[in-house]
Amino acid sequence: MTDEAFAGLTAPRVALRRFQPGDVDAFVRYRSAPEVARYQSWDAPYPAAAGESFVREMMTRHPDTAGEWFQFAVVLRATGELIGDCAAGPHGDDVRQAELGFTIAPRYQGRGFATEAARCLLDYLFGARRKHRVVAYCDARNAASAGVLERLGMRREGHLRESTWAKGEWTDDLLYAVLDHEWAAQPAAGSASDPDRGGARPGQPGPAE
Repeated sequence: MTDEAFAGLTAPRVALRRFQPGDVDAFVRYRSAPEVARYQSWDAPYPAAAGESFVREMMTRHPDTAGEWFQFAVVLRATGELIGDCAAGPHGDDVRQAELGFTIAPRYQGRGFATEAARCLLDYLFGARRKHRVVAYCDARNAASAGVLERLGMRREGHLRESTWAKGEWTDDLLYAVLDHEWAAQPAAGSASDPDRGGARPGQPGPAE
């Protein structure tokens, strides 16, 4: 069942909320950064029209819709500034399983925000949404994003050789996963000091990507 009542999630330094019309400029700006787009499915610069379409689409969707990605805006709690996004995509054939992704603007990378936001999203998926298994994929060259997934306690389950055709070449993906009882067994952990960069890409393209 979709979460039509979703209002937002909070972590120590960030909040996850629905996208709003005023987010378009900041969203397009960080997606247009070459270092952000490098391991993702879009190219830089990211078109403003695509950003507007993306935000409109997210405003009509609800989290936890089977077979559909939902992107959560990641904002600083102190200022409300948009600094990135997290995504969750429940599997179409079994909503007890989902995929996770994240992207953080360049100026906020390396400060633990991706780890904190993704941990908040995983708490929501395993808690309120009662998921059994959550997976994430990242480009095998993206060591920083793999580090975020490992700091979250996700287990590397595979190295998929030349599994994605991206930007004119076959690329390798790393597959990570965590189960509900594994997540529940983890000690509560603050992530303010964890370094992180970049983003994990969905195994299938997310909305408007």
